Amino acid sequence: MEGLEASEVRLSELNLGDRCDAEYFSKQDLEIEIILKRTSARELRSFGNFVASAFYPAATQLYEFGDIPFVRCVDCINFPLITTKQEYFFEKIPKTFINANKGINILKKGDIVITKVGTPCYTSLIFDYDTVALSRTVLGMKDIEGINPFYLLVFLRSKYGFSQLLRERELTIQYQLTLERVKKILVYIPSLEFQNSIQVIVEKYIKVLNNSKSLYREAEALLLETIGLKDFQPSRENKNIKTFKESFLATGRLDAEYYQPKYEEIIAKIKQKEYDLLCNLVYIKKSIEPGSDTYSDKGLPFLRVADYNKLGISAPEKKLSDNFCNDNRVLIDGLRPKKDTILFSKDGSVGTAYMLSEDADFITSGAILHLTVKNRKVLPEYLTLALNSEAIRQQAERDAGGSIILHWRMEEIEHVIVPLIDISVQRQIAELINKSFALRKESEQLLEEAKNMVEKEIEQNAIDASQ
Repeated sequence: MEGLEASEVRLSELNLGDRCDAEYFSKQDLEIEIILKRTSARELRSFGNFVASAFYPAATQLYEFGDIPFVRCVDCINFPLITTKQEYFFEKIPKTFINANKGINILKKGDIVITKVGTPCYTSLIFDYDTVALSRTVLGMKDIEGINPFYLLVFLRSKYGFSQLLRERELTIQYQLTLERVKKILVYIPSLEFQNSIQVIVEKYIKVLNNSKSLYREAEALLLETIGLKDFQPSRENKNIKTFKESFLATGRLDAEYYQPKYEEIIAKIKQKEYDLLCNLVYIKKSIEPGSDTYSDKGLPFLRVADYNKLGISAPEKKLSDNFCNDNRVLIDGLRPKKDTILFSKDGSVGTAYMLSEDADFITSGAILHLTVKNRKVLPEYLTLALNSEAIRQQAERDAGGSIILHWRMEEIEHVIVPLIDISVQRQIAELINKSFALRKESEQLLEEAKNMVEKEIEQNAIDASQ
């Protein structure tokens, strides 16, 4: 019976037409419900109107011409505030397309968006944009009244909000939230003074985060200027003439996309200065793909490509069971990435690099390579930035193209051409990056402080109410 959990619920307290599965009545969820019902909590539906996008035609072909951010699940998970700093990552759709398809809903500045499909339950506040469009992977809350939106954001990302959203997920083909289930979430209402104090912390959070991003952009600009790509504009020519010897016999590729002139131009530009192959600069270690049958609710975090980007790592959604880890202890211990290891994706979103600032207590999926610098010609911070730059991104796009699911082959990755610069400039770049990540960590601590304040306020209020 070890590890089993049991909750006792009266039949009269069940809605047999709703949820009566054991998972819905976990001890933690029942405890959160009891605590909130002791306070001045009200259902989320009482603070605004809820919208979600219904059917709309495929718009992928319009992203290149779009002007309105098209908010997806991936745009919210690591972004509590939707800001113009995400401009590069957004897909966009034309305003005319939105007007012509009434199934697409929009949100305005100050509205709330919650992820509902894929990785549901993450809340974000529209902070900068006057208008954003909603994909079918998210839902929205607008016309918010009677509560400070900044406080509401923090509450819904705190233990008491996020756990309720997790509880309300429906398991169809995959987990998803529905409008009606989100509306029933209980929200604790503190004093207006307390809500405003949370807003002050959130505003400080975004200020510190923006400073972090400015330093990172400064490092990117210094890199591109040094390697001669700052103002580089590759050709838009979409045809190239090659002999059979120059094409297939040289590369093994016959797809036309591989030979676009822009790829040749950027490589030629890099080769005008010092460079080396990636395999000469790093040791490359592969990870494993243990299979979904090893996943568990508890255990060792299992990092996948979707769980990180060039700016940081989010808590992995998947974990590997204790049984699997115990049976493969030596293998698992050898795959835990160490400090200064560069995580580098080869499948899906190929070519995303992130350097660890400390030893990791997770292992990665087989889609993520572990790079360890072996050559004194490069600092790991510089190499990480270079791998995320346009110089390498174009090589990844060229090599991994021509398939339904992007896959970057190992032999292609090993022969990536990496620009090299003077070590003194590398140190400048490393200093900017380290300062940037220090500020990012400070901003994360501010958000945690706000969530902790909300949780303590709720618990104290519940204690006072029960006395």
